[in-house]
Amino acid sequence: MKTNKKTGSTNRNYIIGAVLIALFLSAMDAMIMSVAMPTIVMELGGLNLYAWVYSGFSLASAVTLPITGKLADLYDTKKLFIASIGFFIITSVAAGLSNSMLFLVTARTLQGFGAGSNMALVYIVLSDVSTPTNRAKTLALGSFIWGISSVMGPSEGGFITTYMSWRWIFFINVPIGLMSLLCIALFFKETRQKKQVINLDIIGAVTLTGWVFCLLILILSGGEQFSWISAPSIILLFLTVIFLICFVTAEYHSPEPILSLSFFRQREFLLGNAAAFLSSFGVFSLFAYAPLFIQGVMRKSPMEAGYIMLTLSLGWAVGPILLTRFLHKTNTKIAIIMGALLLTAGSAYALTFGPSTTIKECVSAFVVTGFGMGVVTICTMLVVQNSLLPEHLGVATSSQQFSRTLGTTIGVAAAGAIVTGRLVSKLESAGNVIPTSVFSEISKNIENIFRAEFFNPLSNDVKIILQNSAAESISTVFW
Repeated sequence: MKTNKKTGSTNRNYIIGAVLIALFLSAMDAMIMSVAMPTIVMELGGLNLYAWVYSGFSLASAVTLPITGKLADLYDTKKLFIASIGFFIITSVAAGLSNSMLFLVTARTLQGFGAGSNMALVYIVLSDVSTPTNRAKTLALGSFIWGISSVMGPSEGGFITTYMSWRWIFFINVPIGLMSLLCIALFFKETRQKKQVINLDIIGAVTLTGWVFCLLILILSGGEQFSWISAPSIILLFLTVIFLICFVTAEYHSPEPILSLSFFRQREFLLGNAAAFLSSFGVFSLFAYAPLFIQGVMRKSPMEAGYIMLTLSLGWAVGPILLTRFLHKTNTKIAIIMGALLLTAGSAYALTFGPSTTIKECVSAFVVTGFGMGVVTICTMLVVQNSLLPEHLGVATSSQQFSRTLGTTIGVAAAGAIVTGRLVSKLESAGNVIPTSVFSEISKNIENIFRAEFFNPLSNDVKIILQNSAAESISTVFW
């Protein structure tokens, strides 16, 4: 992909710093809530809406990615970024002022639109201000920030909740966001030529939003809020198909489609997005269920699990940085293959995990997996970007992010269904050797086997059965 003349080195550094701050805010807000939520529920109530504090944010972020990418190709990126950061700041204040769980869910969902827009624009701007030769190095900084935010998010959330107030989790976005906004306003200048006549694809935006919302609600809620074979599931599936058909039809006829169908005839565009989807599908399943394995099978504390999981995040953060040192000596496709091999090696090692697995073994597998994922993430973005002309940089960048988001959501949901089904089957087959009272408690709430207060008083024989059942069930997702 060819690029226009870039900004001066001083301005470029300010711009990179500003957009990385915006990325840090958006990524941190996705990570920081887990520690604060118990305190928030105790103050605001609304336990029945607990999951939607996360789901609303995720849904809104996912919907925004492809639409923002297209807008960045049509409109002034600087104005879009200023509006996006400003909206994120306003919704952060609203979330901090919440007086009910419903208000918080609404504010978090709106905040997700700002966060998703920020995340798309960050990588678009990082690519805009970089030449093709140093783009990998610049994008690697984004992955590093993602890794740092996943490390700092839970600990920062705990510190703010303990020593200040959970509301400051949101209020702290204001001064930091304003600093990022000011730097963008002062130093960023558009480098790409934009079209003078704009035909905004409203129908495409509406149908895409409907498709993503219905698809993700079906994936996130199916099997939990309602059965997979039930009226809500069938209705959501029907709407998902209808919205998808309408979206494809709209894109076919639109003079300026959000996602041109012709892009999928580009081999690199298709394969790059497929690789992003599949890698996220696999790795985030491990990311989601490895803590359960560490605590429920290895019987480590939440703090120990957190420290072990840091190695996965740090591998992800460091991998792209090291990649840039030798990427000029090889091509991006070979780097993707190397990253995929590392992912495969780490996951294959994780398949050997059991109750006797050591922390050292976990760390070894997670560092390799994280390193591989970091490499694949950056390289697939480069492949997708280079597959299209410069005027489609926004669409190319956001399509890769959207593929990763879909892969993550579908992968974690599929892993949940597999783990639960396998665990139930294992426990039922062992029901004749598990005491009736214990089996009864597990039948009422299968999560009991992961709770120390339930597990610790059990006999060693029963503990071994439960640990082996959990290990064999969870390790399934490492495939």
